[in-house]
Order: sequence, then structure tokens, then C-alpha cells
Amino acid sequence: MEATRVRFAPVLEWLCAAAIIGGVLAAGLGAAREFEGVRAVTAVMAHSAPTPEAPPMLAPRAVSVPLLLLADGKEIRVGDRASQVLEKLGARAQVGTETIEREGTTERTTRLYNYAGTPFALVFEVARPGATARVTAIYRQ
Repeated sequence: MEATRVRFAPVLEWLCAAAIIGGVLAAGLGAAREFEGVRAVTAVMAHSAPTPEAPPMLAPRAVSVPLLLLADGKEIRVGDRASQVLEKLGARAQVGTETIEREGTTERTTRLYNYAGTPFALVFEVARPGATARVTAIYRQ
């Protein structure tokens, strides 16, 4: 009688190939899942920041912006000092009268400007007497 021999080498090769293919598929699925969506690093709540109340002298369509770029390359930012604004725009840019509101020790001044055909309003605040007036809001009209 002739004895039949069972070979284990081809079976081991097939098992190793199947394990490698399974590992490659698992890694590919993990990478694809990683690129599917963006996870939030920090939760941001849009309504958490208080919106400043617009001065009554502004047009109803005025929009609050943090930065105003003007036609000649000049820019006005929230936080600029009143002296910087005067230096950038000059005294002729201010139109109309300014309004002053006082609340405790805080004084808020709203001034209307028209510079190079761009109408806008700046709100300056002084937190305590003797402090420097700074831009706290910019409204594009």
C-alpha cells in the first residue's frame, strides 16, 4: 500500500496570505474612517459671545465687522486707538455729529465716517476717566 502524504506548506502559505490581506483591508478601512469626517477639537458655541447692541443712529442694515479694509489699503481694526484712526483717516473723513452715551464710568462715542466712498461707523469706548479711547465696534453701512 502506498501511503499518502499530506503537505502542510501550501496550507500555511494560504493562511499567511489570507492574514496579510485581512490586515491590509483592516488598515485601509481604519484610514478611510479617519478621513470621513472632522472631529471637533474644541466645542464652539456661536451664541455664547454677547452681541453688542448697535447704536440707534445707525441704519438698520448696518453690519458689525471686526476689520474694515478701505480702498487705499488702509485698515481699521477693533482695538485701534482713536489717535490711530484719526492719523489713518484724517479729520475730513468724519461726517455728521457724534453721539456720546455714558453708563457708569464707561463712555461710548459713536462717529459716522465716509472715507473714499465707504460709509461706516466706529464706536469708541473709554472704560475709565483718563484712559485711551479704543475702537470697540465697526459697523459697515
